[in-house]
Amino acid sequence: MRRPGDGAMLKRGVGAHHRHHLRQQFSGGIKGLFGRLSIAVIILVICTVSLLSTVKSNNQPASRSEINVETLWGTAASGGWRPSSAPRSEWPPPPKESNGFLRVRCNGGLNQQRSAICNAVLAARIMNATLVLPELDANSFWHDDSGFRGIYDVEHFISALRFDVKIVESIPEIRKNGKTKKMKAFQLRPPRDAPISWYTTVALQKMKEHGAIYLTPFSHRLAEEIDNPEYQRLRCRVNYHALRFKPNIMKLSNSIVSKLRADGQFMSIHLRFEMDMLAFAGCVDIFTPAEQKILMKYRKENFAEKKLVYSERRAIGKCPLTPEEVGLILRAMGFDNSTRIYLAAGELFGGERFMKPFRSMFPRLKNHSTVDSSEELVENTRGLIGSAVDYMVCLLSDIFMPTYDGPSNFANNLIGHRLYYGFRTTIRPDRKALAPVFIEREKGQTTDFKEAVRRVMLETNFGGPHKRVPPESFYTNSWPECFCQMSPQNPADKCPPDNVLEVLDSQLGSEVSSDSDTLITSNLTSVAD
Repeated sequence: MRRPGDGAMLKRGVGAHHRHHLRQQFSGGIKGLFGRLSIAVIILVICTVSLLSTVKSNNQPASRSEINVETLWGTAASGGWRPSSAPRSEWPPPPKESNGFLRVRCNGGLNQQRSAICNAVLAARIMNATLVLPELDANSFWHDDSGFRGIYDVEHFISALRFDVKIVESIPEIRKNGKTKKMKAFQLRPPRDAPISWYTTVALQKMKEHGAIYLTPFSHRLAEEIDNPEYQRLRCRVNYHALRFKPNIMKLSNSIVSKLRADGQFMSIHLRFEMDMLAFAGCVDIFTPAEQKILMKYRKENFAEKKLVYSERRAIGKCPLTPEEVGLILRAMGFDNSTRIYLAAGELFGGERFMKPFRSMFPRLKNHSTVDSSEELVENTRGLIGSAVDYMVCLLSDIFMPTYDGPSNFANNLIGHRLYYGFRTTIRPDRKALAPVFIEREKGQTTDFKEAVRRVMLETNFGGPHKRVPPESFYTNSWPECFCQMSPQNPADKCPPDNVLEVLDSQLGSEVSSDSDTLITSNLTSVAD
């Protein structure tokens, strides 16, 4: 039973409790509010600082996209890597008895032929075949019948590869039924980028049946990506050591380089603005109607029919850079009009009107004819000898810039050779990334043009070691298979011992010849000696 006054006391108690609870809620709410406000203030300060730093960086001069031209005149950072194509695991000499003779016909220009020769040596090794000196296609674009012996040092080639394959200059004659006759090679057409298994089955079977096989054509007829580092190193030994140009070509090349060096550093540019490449790329709209007719006729006669829209090709970087665009890239990078440039190119399509803007930006231009007007070079300007001289000058230049490093191109092998020859600087414009920059410029949008070009170029590799990513060719980038480190993290990258030649020579069972040091010990390239 509730006593009188209990209700009032209960009400006062409830009221007091309610007020105390409200004070607690209010106090807690204030504290919570201040806590939340503090967090909000902190976030606001962080955002403000971040925004200010962003605005500051955007308003500052674009130092981030500046290119130090002086560093480009030197070699790229090696990261502790050095070229080495010597075997690093057991590599027995070629057996005394082979399975037969291998003939190949290497078609195309200088770059295609070099890679085909490398593939031929590897194919012979895979099949335990005796390689017949590779034939160079006389009916190629060059219309040059110099042949292997007219371009390369045959004796050096055979000697340098003695640890790898047996090589003969021709298939020997055989005696049968008292008569002497030449062995007839069975002709085969290898699949494009054929796997090793094709050579160890189809090709080898025919070789054993007939004693000799003739593979033609032989451009891109062996897969580039092979999961065998020793096979890849053999390709490098062929490409960078065994394939040495003839003494007369080396003499011409050294003469040109010496004359260019007399005035200091120089850059070489492979200006691929020629009829065949323009017709192949389908980039004709910038030419006159008469010139377009010539290009389309050449395309129809030499390439598969395909509808190509210039604006679409241009937008995705499929067109060769014009001489003017090359000049604009170099000026944006920081090269001035005192830069000395050696042009490696055939006859530029469209004539002087396309060269005039480039020449106005870089007047100190040379080519092999203006540096050395010797009769031999003048007579072979369009042939393989002229191309070989250009190759050597570009290899030895301080900086090399290809303008169209597409497949089966002179520049591809040269880029890889310069990488192997001590990470020499190569400027490789990213045509796809540069295309919209040039298109906007043509529309009149010239503001920040140089900055846009620099940003694109800073994303490219200037000649240092880098991972090979398709469609980049092995012949363009043989890292890491053909490079090594003295103190590697990965044992597979360790440099071979210094006595590797002695080991190989003892296996071969012969004395080391006087020129054996040109094979491996220099770890550079014999063609540059």
